[in-house]
Amino acid sequence: MANTTAELEALLVQRSLTDPQLVAAVDAAAEFRILPDATVIKIGGQSVIDRGRAAVYPLVDEIAAVRKVHKLLIGTGAGTRARHLYSIAAGLRLPAGVLSQLGASVADQNAAMLGQLLAKYGISTVSGAGLSAVPLYLAEVNAVIFGGMPPYGLWMRPAPEGVIPPYRTDAGCFLVAEQFGCKAMIYVKDENGLYTANPKTAKGATFIPKIAVAEMKAKGLQDSILEFPVLDLLASARCIRQVQIVNGLVAGNLTRALAGEHVGTIITAS
Repeated sequence: MANTTAELEALLVQRSLTDPQLVAAVDAAAEFRILPDATVIKIGGQSVIDRGRAAVYPLVDEIAAVRKVHKLLIGTGAGTRARHLYSIAAGLRLPAGVLSQLGASVADQNAAMLGQLLAKYGISTVSGAGLSAVPLYLAEVNAVIFGGMPPYGLWMRPAPEGVIPPYRTDAGCFLVAEQFGCKAMIYVKDENGLYTANPKTAKGATFIPKIAVAEMKAKGLQDSILEFPVLDLLASARCIRQVQIVNGLVAGNLTRALAGEHVGTIITAS
């Protein structure tokens, strides 16, 4: 290891950061997983939280129960209020970075509300998903809540078309799972998973239990259940090589997914 580290240091000093030999040397270094026993759960904004008490209360009870045996990083989506903000801001011709900040404010509101509901269990909300006190919260109560929007703000990469931020809460939660080297990434939505078409509007839509990123793109399904940049993030990830989408409106689905069951749709990197 010492020789490998010395070689890598020499390359870093002598070469461009995009030098092929340097990139290969960096890839050869072993990954250090910061929170390998934790699972990131993304609670949908429009699909779950916007439905109010009927959808959220049962999920709160389920989270309170499962965190006794699972370490959870709980990210919140932005949902309908963010879409309303996006429509106004886009009409005002504001850039993607500004829209990103607006969307983050709504995701943070949802995190705050979920945090109040789970406060009696000692589960806290953190501002941003940086480590900060997260390891302490996980050690004490096995769970913590954060707003799922990635903290790019004005540094948001513009989308190829339009001004809607391409990296939103699905991407933000995935990045937390990947960068912390977590055990799994679960998306809690209001559908059983991925379908061949939108099951809310297409009667003949067929459920897809498992699929790879390349197949999703080939079939034109890249924007049908997750934000499509998540697929590129998944394809290049080193720790999180698959994600699962489950229906959070069905009691017990989250518990089963955390236990390792194939509940909804699993999307694999390759």
